[in-house]
Parts: sequence; structure tokens; C-alpha cells
Amino acid sequence: MINIGVLALQGAVREHVKALQAPDVHVTIVKKAEQLDHIDGLVFPGGESTTMRRLINLYGFFEPLKAFAKNGKPVFGTCAGAILMANEIVGQTEPHLSVMDMTVERNAFGRQRESFEARLNMNRIGEDIEAVFIRAPIINKVGPSVDVLATYDGDIVAAQQGPFLACSFHPELTDDYRMHQYFVKMVREPALHA
Repeated sequence: MINIGVLALQGAVREHVKALQAPDVHVTIVKKAEQLDHIDGLVFPGGESTTMRRLINLYGFFEPLKAFAKNGKPVFGTCAGAILMANEIVGQTEPHLSVMDMTVERNAFGRQRESFEARLNMNRIGEDIEAVFIRAPIINKVGPSVDVLATYDGDIVAAQQGPFLACSFHPELTDDYRMHQYFVKMVREPALHA
């Protein structure tokens, strides 16, 4: 049995919990930093990255989250979660957790009314994957150790660097749970991202 946490400060927490459920997976809703000591992998849901960072600071999560990632435990960030993971954010002087060698641009696909759905072919994961883009960022640039998993209209929308997985969209808002299943596999089989 593996234990995967969903950071429950903001965003579609329930939807991620549902998407992660499997017979050999225990899902923990993470509301306190101490809970990080008891989980094997962590999901950063979407939301609003600046608000999420404020809540991370307010509830004492910043250093524990950095330590969790530094210890090589898998982390999956969706939408705003991907922004938290980037080491560079366009138009912002300081990154948040800075765990992935990538540059992101917030709201790159436009505001709420420009939200859309698309089907993506994703390296390692599958074809025709349902993706919901809501005020989504794009990944402008990745470092040499980052693998691009998917693009949309030429823009990078999903990437992996070792134990870290990030996407611009909201896979939890669909019934297509293949990205979550891939993350569960990353947690279960560390050799996949060594």
C-alpha cells in the first residue's frame, strides 16, 4: 500500500482524491505540514498560485515542501501546482518552490472565458488524453534534464523531471485518470524516475 497526499489548501482536492483511488493506494488530504512525513508522493492541485503560496507560508508548509521534494519524493503539480514547481516564472522575480528546471507563464491561454478542452497525445502515458485548460499556464522553456510529455499548438503543457510531474491543465476534472495512474506508478516504482 502506498500513501499519496493531496495538498488541501486550495483547488480541486476532492477530484484529485477520486482520480487517485486504487486498491493499493491510500489517499491523504494534507492540511498540516507534519502529514508530509507519512506520505510517499504528493499532488499540488490547481487554484491560484499566488494565493496558494500565501497559504503555504501561512500554514508553515514552505520549508517542509522543499525538503519533501529534495528527498526525491514524487510530486505532481496541475495548473497552478505546475507554477509552484517551476524555477522561473515570467514576470515574477522569485519562483515559489523551484523544484523543476522550467520556465512557466501564468494565464498564457487567456482568462477564465478562454477556458477550453483538448485531447492530447502524451509520451509515456497514452494517446487522446482529455485535458481541461482553465486560465492555464504554459511551460515556455525546459532544462536539459526535463522531458516534454505533451504539447498543444506547439506549446509545452506537460513535463517530467525525475520524480516531478507537471501539467498546465486539470486532468482531475475529467474521467480520464491516466495521468494520475502514471503518477501512482511513479510513486510505486521509484526506478521509473531514477
